[in-house]
Amino acid sequence: MSMPASIAVRAEGLGKRYQLGRQQAGYSLLSEAIADRVRRRGKGLPKREEFWALRDIDFQVEHGERFGIIGHNGAGKSTLLKLLARVTPPTAGTIRLRGQVGALLEVGTGFHAELTGRENIFLNGAILGMSRREIAAKFDEIVSFAEVERFVDTPVKRYSSGMYLRLAFAVAAHLEPDVLIVDEVLSVGDLAFQEKCIGRMETVANEGRTVLFVSHNLAAVQKLCPRSIMLSHGRLVMEDSTDAVVREYVRSVRKDTATELSSRTDRTGSGRLRFTEVRFELPDSREQAPRTGENLDVVLSYEGDPGKRLRHAHFGVTVFTGLGAQILQCQSNVAGTRFDELPLTGEVRLRLPRLPLPAGRYTINIYAEAAGETADWVQRAAELIVTEGDFYGSGQNHAEVHETVLVDQSWSLTEGTAAGEPERVAQT
Repeated sequence: MSMPASIAVRAEGLGKRYQLGRQQAGYSLLSEAIADRVRRRGKGLPKREEFWALRDIDFQVEHGERFGIIGHNGAGKSTLLKLLARVTPPTAGTIRLRGQVGALLEVGTGFHAELTGRENIFLNGAILGMSRREIAAKFDEIVSFAEVERFVDTPVKRYSSGMYLRLAFAVAAHLEPDVLIVDEVLSVGDLAFQEKCIGRMETVANEGRTVLFVSHNLAAVQKLCPRSIMLSHGRLVMEDSTDAVVREYVRSVRKDTATELSSRTDRTGSGRLRFTEVRFELPDSREQAPRTGENLDVVLSYEGDPGKRLRHAHFGVTVFTGLGAQILQCQSNVAGTRFDELPLTGEVRLRLPRLPLPAGRYTINIYAEAAGETADWVQRAAELIVTEGDFYGSGQNHAEVHETVLVDQSWSLTEGTAAGEPERVAQT
């Protein structure tokens, strides 16, 4: 069946199956082929376990549409993009794409480390089917966007990850592919570069080309993509407006976290108290995720051990970046709050006024002490997704830097004065 001219991407019954521990379809070394033949001739070897990374995926994207793909880690997002970019073949189903595809799936995809930035630009253009003249016409624009003018004739193996990313995105977005596929790699860059990339993807779509965008930055997906799909465990569970898909994703994350916490066994403590749920409450219940600078309540539900009174308890919440660095620690006793006696079951609420965390993904550890001993301590008890907000009320978003928190601040300027002259002060 032919695909309507208005459709740029169509997936029908798409699936990808892997056999764990086995070399997948594609090029392999002679030694790998020999080893695999020996294994298959062996006696009594266990049956290979099959794993479906994707199954029964159906969707289509129109020309010029900006389309988001959302899901938790391991949901199948990157596998889907690799199928669309023809990096790996599907096990089942079909993919139809109209026109040339430019893909940025990971930092430096399609680059040759020994070649210079200049040479890689021409190499990638040739792979996309562009003539040398067409690439040369875009060359200065690509280099300027990537901000690598001084290093364009340096082998890219000497580039930092940020330089690598900027050039890779610039090439993928400026060599005029009909379909541009961008994976989570934008998270490597700072906020200014992310905004620049999103602006470029908007331009690409306005020129009539198609953008498929995967990111855990929900605010970025909402800003760029009017429509999205949500994947979970390799299956498509929702296709709707991006706002509706984001609401469902956040709801599912909260539900999964609550279910997992009540049954988690990888916890330490005496057991006199056990956390059963962590949830985040916002001033406006219609909001899907906390924003930088807005109030946030972290609510810890617990159950005590019947027959044992909980006295002299205190609680703690520790926030870590995606890289595992501790960024924020809150302790009830340090804040001056005393819980001399706790009911058998209840909720402890931590209020974080004007949330000081930049936009990003964080994990939370929680613990409770009672009568001088650890009652319960759960690491990675919940995931906190923070979206961009105007912390300072200045109209400026803070750069996404996970090594810091935001604090109230004021700046002033004092003009130098000559002896005997009055001092003049300018404040902001």
